[in-house]
Amino acid sequence: MTLPAGLNSGTYNADPSHSTAQFTVRHAGISKVRGTVPITSAVITIGDSVETSSVTAELDARGVNTGSPDRDGHLQSADFFNVEVNPTWTFNSTAVAGTPEDFTVTGDLTINGVTKSVELEVEYTGSAVDPFGNPRAAFEGKIEFSRKEFGLTWNAALEAGGVLVSDKVKINIEISAIAA
Repeated sequence: MTLPAGLNSGTYNADPSHSTAQFTVRHAGISKVRGTVPITSAVITIGDSVETSSVTAELDARGVNTGSPDRDGHLQSADFFNVEVNPTWTFNSTAVAGTPEDFTVTGDLTINGVTKSVELEVEYTGSAVDPFGNPRAAFEGKIEFSRKEFGLTWNAALEAGGVLVSDKVKINIEISAIAA
């Protein structure tokens, strides 16, 4: 399968100031908590086709930010991400398939020291040359998974039934990457 129009093969490095990883989890069964985890590095290698492309990424769990310092501290504790032992999340692709604009990146995701194979739905959103002459490519991705699969089992029962933190986690990623 060919590459999307405007995307050239080569290595692209994520620009952390223009890239985000945002998670969403249902809280108390009635609302959602959103937060971010900083993308510290991501290398996207674009081959001659979508299938020959790959991605590796690292996120800093110590930088989790939900807008609540108390909640952030709890997420960083051994109850959740245990950042003293597992400060980073990693993703290493193992396969890429789909159409040039919408594809699935299969890979190994490691959170809390646990690695699972996951599928990331990705959309190529375009390329441009920035005002400084840097060729850029942009991608958006999303994934949904059970936090229990990554050993994230802490919870609290609610008086009316149910639990404080849902099992389902959604992560949305936006990457702006600069050609190396």
